Amino acid sequence: MSLLDHAIWWHVYPLGACGAPIHDAEPSPAHRLGRLESWLDYAIELGCSGLLLGPIFASASHGYDTLDYFRIDPRLGDDADFDHLVAEANKRGLSIMADGVFNHVAIDNVLVAQAVAEGAGLIRLEAGPEGPRPRGWEGHGDLAELDHANPAVADLVTEVMLHWLRRGIAGWRLDVAYAVPAEFWHEVLGRVRAEFPQAIFLGEVIHGDYVEIATAASLDSVTQYELWKAIWSSLTDQNLWELAWGLERHQQFSAELVTQTFVGNHDVARIATLVGDGGAALAALILLTLPGMPSIYYGDEQGFRGAKGEGFHADDQLRPPLPASPTELAPDGWWLYRHHQDLIGLRRRNPWITRGEVEVVAKENTSITYRVTGSGQSLEVELWLEPEPRAAISVNGAPAYQWPR
Repeated sequence: MSLLDHAIWWHVYPLGACGAPIHDAEPSPAHRLGRLESWLDYAIELGCSGLLLGPIFASASHGYDTLDYFRIDPRLGDDADFDHLVAEANKRGLSIMADGVFNHVAIDNVLVAQAVAEGAGLIRLEAGPEGPRPRGWEGHGDLAELDHANPAVADLVTEVMLHWLRRGIAGWRLDVAYAVPAEFWHEVLGRVRAEFPQAIFLGEVIHGDYVEIATAASLDSVTQYELWKAIWSSLTDQNLWELAWGLERHQQFSAELVTQTFVGNHDVARIATLVGDGGAALAALILLTLPGMPSIYYGDEQGFRGAKGEGFHADDQLRPPLPASPTELAPDGWWLYRHHQDLIGLRRRNPWITRGEVEVVAKENTSITYRVTGSGQSLEVELWLEPEPRAAISVNGAPAYQWPR
């Protein structure tokens, strides 16, 4: 069975979670990656079956500006630290997905200087006032685009993917996959699957026809940003017609593709910041009762707060350090953790939900009922925003869960 059918990911941004200096490099290994070991059992007890890791490779600052694809970021540690984390995760039955930034590299990456000096290479160049210069990604002068038309780039990305799959990861999240030509992914992933047919590839896609994009690029899954927007926005505005529309769109995609569903990640405001504690509980309930491959961003299960800002430090609040162990977490978030546990338990007992069909049964501004069916079974969710947030779930017509309990 593919990870697509049973994986529930605990999504962690390692540089932040491990307490590394996000905006500065360090010259020697700091061996922080091992701090995640004390959180593996926490993830298992939550009900997750995998770690979706943000960038762990040597980078200039935030991780999405790679300096060396074959080296663990020295702010996190070294190969031994990585191998130990993989071994401890696998011992517990946790799969690991790595974050691959294959659209661009740091401007200080040696590949950039080589391309500029030679007038050609692995970096996409453009004309500058003093000769060829690297093309910056979306106006970011510190990020240089890879030249995906150069076959050597496909060779490099294939080699990187295979290297870390051989070291024990189960798949790749492909950063800004939407900006990379579909034919590039199709070629590279085909070569990688020849050795690792069970590996999964999740593409970051914001807008567009998810099925068409995934099919053209041969991706296994894509990020379901439309559903994320529909969930938090409908709760914020008390307009569940928006959620109904989002669920109808989600069904169109889910009929042909298992998308990665989420209500939080390293790039967006914390769900509890957007909708409060009650809204966060309802958002989790919606997320975990819909078709797809869910991920829970570290801390969302505890009601962590964090707003997205502007400028160089825009994402700092979204990527905080974790305490040394779960026992040091504040006591007021554990009710939400247990709520997630209950919902994940319900989903584990009904694995058919992942590839189920969702339909909206009834909708008003502040209430909605939707049904998920599959394998001859049925799950129904009734959700109300007034007078207080509450929800009830039934499975095959029998009460299965309600919130508040």
